[in-house]
Amino acid sequence: MSPRRNRPRAAGPRPGARDMGSGLERTEAWQGEDWVVRRITGTAAAKHYRCPGCDQEIPPGVPHVVTWPSLGAVDDRRHWHGPCWNARDRRGARTLRSRNAPRY
Repeated sequence: MSPRRNRPRAAGPRPGARDMGSGLERTEAWQGEDWVVRRITGTAAAKHYRCPGCDQEIPPGVPHVVTWPSLGAVDDRRHWHGPCWNARDRRGARTLRSRNAPRY
């Protein structure tokens, strides 16, 4: 019996993407600003996060997207569900408020 042959690998990362260990980074324009976008695999996602697009929790082990302004600081990072980030123009980031806060 001959050994199993591996499938050929893809040609490589997309143009403009760079490998940063846990995922590929790319830059996208949104709201007149350049944003760095990094995809996080399920195995690299180890904490709970709250998606600003839908205000739902992203549990550990779920692949998602981390974004921040290219000129921003570490505190500016936000963790989004992939579909929420793709629909960000229709779903803008929600403001954080407590359950008992008045709704204007």
